[in-house]
Amino acid sequence: MALNAREAELDQERLPDSDAKIVLTNISRIFQIKRNNGQGSTEFIALKDVNLKVKSGELLAIVGPSGCGKSTLLDLIAGLARPNSGEIFIDGRLIKGPALDRGIVLQGYALFPWRVVLDNVAFGLEIKGVPRNERRQISQEFINLVGLQGFEDRYPYELSGGMKQRVAIARALAYDPEVLLMDEPFAAVDAQTREALQDELLQIWDKTGKTIIFVTHSIEEAIYLADRVAVMTSSPGTIREVLGISLPRPRQNSDVRSSAEFGWIRHRIRDLLQNGNGATEHSQPTDQDVAKEIASEVAL
Repeated sequence: MALNAREAELDQERLPDSDAKIVLTNISRIFQIKRNNGQGSTEFIALKDVNLKVKSGELLAIVGPSGCGKSTLLDLIAGLARPNSGEIFIDGRLIKGPALDRGIVLQGYALFPWRVVLDNVAFGLEIKGVPRNERRQISQEFINLVGLQGFEDRYPYELSGGMKQRVAIARALAYDPEVLLMDEPFAAVDAQTREALQDELLQIWDKTGKTIIFVTHSIEEAIYLADRVAVMTSSPGTIREVLGISLPRPRQNSDVRSSAEFGWIRHRIRDLLQNGNGATEHSQPTDQDVAKEIASEVAL
């Protein structure tokens, strides 16, 4: 009987829709925010009724106004936090927490300052228990993939911002996750480096075939990189529209950014962001209050 009960539980955790890599159904995330006067708390609805499907091998970009819940949504997919309602599935399995099937690349690099490049890249492989010689070999392959050969023995403080982000990408890829979650990964570098990293990411994506969810504030970056762009509304955040990007690939070193279609998509997304955000029905807490509370609730 115990085995049958467990099988039934597993069946309930599976999603019958098997044509998508990741499925989000009716996701809501609510934070309890302490009032400024210290008397009780109020609810901040960060996400409300988010529904989204991400195809296997797709590069999906997410854009939206500041504070709309883009990073919160990525935290939920990563398993770093749990939704108040709704469910998230990967390959038909319910996400209940972090796992090595998802890699994360953040804006702030999050490298270990006491580790050289090779050892930073090897970190996920250590967690998986990969033998030392094998993980060094795998790490070297991904260091080469991101163009950092010759820098294996450098510490993070000896690297530029773009090089640090390449290390972070190599580390996320080295332990072979099925999904790569990227939260504003190129926001901290200069414009020229940012475009170079975008091209490198497209090359890596083409070689690895990973499913990538890419959060960005840049409309141009989203269009240039993505197969589809999901546009979010302001808080409470939800998916307003998902636009397919039919620009030809490969897009590196092309005139795609100056094409008429690129301009039309950019105009469409801007229109959605500017005209698709009605006023909320109740007063929301300040940005400082929200950021402070979210940081305290996310389980790292």
